Amino acid sequence: MSALTVQLGWDSNLSQAELMANWIALAGEETAKHSSPIAVENGTLSVQCESTAWATQLRLMRLEILKQIALRYPEAGIEGIRFVGPNVPSFKRGPRSVQGRGVRDTYG
Repeated sequence: MSALTVQLGWDSNLSQAELMANWIALAGEETAKHSSPIAVENGTLSVQCESTAWATQLRLMRLEILKQIALRYPEAGIEGIRFVGPNVPSFKRGPRSVQGRGVRDTYG
């Protein structure tokens, strides 16, 4: 079966899928509770984090995580990791948006 996946060029995709499925074992149980891999594009793994604090913490762990990925999933072709924090609301668009500096202190 492995010879067929190599012949068809699926080994990279299968390794990437296995990496994403085994994120808990790769990142650790506590870290995996607050983050999850969402995509692989052009050799970059994107990881969605629960908060900006967790995204910062994972950025500090980037080299160790990349080292583990290279050891366990060399066929995945992961060269970098991008940690994404939660989506925040934008005050630039919408029915109640105004031109100018945006939300400011109104006391005074």
